Amino acid sequence: MTAALGTPRVPVWRDVRVLKWVAQIIVVAIAVAIVVWLYGNYVENASRQNIPTDMGFLDNPASFQITGNSLSQNAPVRDALYQGFLNTLRVSVVAIVAATVLGTVIGIARLSTNWVVRQLATVYVEAVRNIPLALFLTAGFLVVVLGVFPQITDAWDLAGLAVVSNRGVAVPWFEGSGAGLLVLFGAGAVAWFAAAKWRGRVADRTGALPRSGLWGFGAFAVVVAVGWGIFGYSYTLPSLDGRGTIGGIRIDPSFFALFFALTIYTASHIAEIVRGSIQAVARGQAEAADAVALSGFQRMWYVILPQALRIGLPPIGNQYLNLIKNSSLGAAIGYYDMTLVAKTTVGNGSPAVPVFFLVMVVYIAISLIVSALVNVANRRFALVER
Repeated sequence: MTAALGTPRVPVWRDVRVLKWVAQIIVVAIAVAIVVWLYGNYVENASRQNIPTDMGFLDNPASFQITGNSLSQNAPVRDALYQGFLNTLRVSVVAIVAATVLGTVIGIARLSTNWVVRQLATVYVEAVRNIPLALFLTAGFLVVVLGVFPQITDAWDLAGLAVVSNRGVAVPWFEGSGAGLLVLFGAGAVAWFAAAKWRGRVADRTGALPRSGLWGFGAFAVVVAVGWGIFGYSYTLPSLDGRGTIGGIRIDPSFFALFFALTIYTASHIAEIVRGSIQAVARGQAEAADAVALSGFQRMWYVILPQALRIGLPPIGNQYLNLIKNSSLGAAIGYYDMTLVAKTTVGNGSPAVPVFFLVMVVYIAISLIVSALVNVANRRFALVER
């Protein structure tokens, strides 16, 4: 009998697994060494020039005012940075909502059977996507806000609901606790979810159309309306008063221009994602919807879009991240987001490296949180294969 020969052992210096680990360790070590060298160089130079490297500047007075904000010039830098953070969130959230709605509509229009609608949507997408956002933002501010909008003395009064001028756009606003209103909207969202679930169970039991969106919106509206009356909320309408406005809330020109640019630009990218996602849905799904006599709207709303959402959610989430980061371009037109607040703070004597390091950490945290939420939604809506 011939003895079975054992498999010869590969030498360590030729083992692919070992070599991969060694290569990764070397790369990490080089990266860490570069960071340590840069940090040590910075600390040495800062110490020689008597530049502070800690976060003590946060207690210094800001010494500047934020447009459209009542924050005092004597307030500490941390309060100014916090207001800049809130401004970044404000413009990002409203622009994300508007860009999503507009991008979805344009994406569907790109596939319309109407030649005029399809071509107009195509021209919009191809034109806007190929214009640099910074140029689009600057042109929107100088041409639209400062060029097209009238002087305050000749402001446009839009049926008593808005006052438009080159000093901003005044719109209706509520009177009462903002935190309480957020809680009220949260309760409305819970009611929407509960009503939609209930209609889904009814549809499964009876075979009737669920109309979960309609019932959910109705539940949301009822909860908000009842809470609005119980907690004594009211609203004010804007009106022209000399060279200013009273009532409502005034949207600063820089905010409007930044919101306009972010929405129009990001919507063009979302439109292409929506178009591609709809085309990626199997053709048989639309044919099945036609076979059960669904209308064009019902086919798109109940069959096509829910499946396209599963496909398009990750790239749309990337567009949300890009929008949040692109909001920093508002510093070019005087919008006091975190970037402009940090730049102004450094101009007033605060150390540049700690200031911008703190701002970068905040942007990273926002991006990671948004990415986590998108990943959760992606796993929630993903198809489960058996």
